[in-house]
Amino acid sequence: MARHPLIGQPAPAISLPGADGETYTLTPADKGVPVALFFYPKSGSYGCTKEACQFRDALAEKDLFKRTKVEIVGISTDPVDKQKEFVEKQKLTYPVLSDAKGEARKAYHVGKGLFGLAETARTTFLIDAKGVVRDVLDTTVNFSAHVKFVTKWLDKLEAEEKKAAEPPAEAASEAPASDAPNTLPEVKTTEELGRAAEAVEA
Repeated sequence: MARHPLIGQPAPAISLPGADGETYTLTPADKGVPVALFFYPKSGSYGCTKEACQFRDALAEKDLFKRTKVEIVGISTDPVDKQKEFVEKQKLTYPVLSDAKGEARKAYHVGKGLFGLAETARTTFLIDAKGVVRDVLDTTVNFSAHVKFVTKWLDKLEAEEKKAAEPPAEAASEAPASDAPNTLPEVKTTEELGRAAEAVEA
């Protein structure tokens, strides 16, 4: 599969109606946290329900998701009333948006899935805290792979953040010259050595 054109690029901002009917605007990097944006074929279907609930449970149970404060956002072509029913029935705790006109799919280059049988391919975008798309997973059939994909990347982003916060090894090991003990032997002049020798002979 060809590399997705958005990898390494700033993630597009989107504004879509949510399950409550209110417009939800996602501007990656605004909150300074990673974003997992997942497109899925159809609210209420078996695979999509499983995937949505796995993200819900990860937010509630996985320390990694809590520590990184990752923002989870789901998107499908279903109308607002269908999204509302889906969110309420599955007790989803994150925004689920309606992309009935295909605006978000176009912005994120998301095509159809299952050889065109599914209106939207099951595709997850992992966006870092700076708003850059780091990786994309496109697999409509394997719905369980998407939470694992996000978990792997959150682990990686957390490791990157810790490494960036550490002081450079060389700088940490260097001590200021003024603090170093003076271990050089005392140098005596020829005259001082001569007087010492005379004293010993006397």
